[in-house]
Amino acid sequence: MQTILGTNGAIGIELAKALKKYTNEIRLVSRNPKKINATDTIHPADLTNKEEVFKAIKGSEIVYLTVGFEYKLSVWQKQWPELMQNVIDACIENNSKLVFFDNVYMIGGDNVKHITEESPFSPTSKKGEIRAVLDRMILNAIKERKLQAIITRAADFYGAVKDRSILMELVHKNLSEGKKAQWFFNARVKHTFTYTPDAGKATAMLGNTPEAYNQIWNLPTDHNSLTGEEWIQLFAKEMGKSGKYQLFPTFLVKLAGFFVPFLKEIYEMRYQYDREYFFDSSKFEKYFNFKPTSYQQGVKEILKAES
Repeated sequence: MQTILGTNGAIGIELAKALKKYTNEIRLVSRNPKKINATDTIHPADLTNKEEVFKAIKGSEIVYLTVGFEYKLSVWQKQWPELMQNVIDACIENNSKLVFFDNVYMIGGDNVKHITEESPFSPTSKKGEIRAVLDRMILNAIKERKLQAIITRAADFYGAVKDRSILMELVHKNLSEGKKAQWFFNARVKHTFTYTPDAGKATAMLGNTPEAYNQIWNLPTDHNSLTGEEWIQLFAKEMGKSGKYQLFPTFLVKLAGFFVPFLKEIYEMRYQYDREYFFDSSKFEKYFNFKPTSYQQGVKEILKAES
């Protein structure tokens, strides 16, 4: 049995699709799980409850943690460390392997200019500090408790499933509604995005590759980075829309944060958007001989799926 904890989001859905290549025994766990494949087993659970986490993991060969809690610091501080500890304990008790789908928040400041698996933990945000804690919990369990685990990392992502994607919300959605595209902080620096189908496929590949365990892996992402303006122009061209956009500079995001909760949360992450941001997935690409989907092809596929 391969179990996905957190199955209704962008990554959980793509991962479930990709796992079908490896097994017909897939358990989908969330508050209200829905089948992705006909043979899936659905397991409703509240993953903030320790007993329900243990029940969800029981009998699993591999556990994929793809949960996406509300994008709010206070929620992350309370719920993430508790969940991670429960998942680690349950995996060890059941002799289950763990694959944690992570972001790169633990890497901060100018280190985002070239992010590899060797980039040092250097959080410059409170959310980044939480992600560093989670990764250290896993790495310590690997070393001290013989947990078999993988940490996979993705950049900000984009794809047909649009939740929790700044690119899809600020650019694609606005253009679809006849509005100007929007961007945060600086639209003239390059910013890497990971395509969700690639992320799901790669996570499934890693989980089912014994030699990949006890390592960190950056998931496959196009190396041909685009600036914010170039992203907007790419979507605008493919959608037949105007490439005009509205920029939210730093001072405006900070001011608006007093009134808009999401902008308050995003302000501390400005270092990811006010300078070059490059996510390097060379390790994965070379090991698996995998070519990431180009940004141009990814956008075409997204729009084709909508038509």
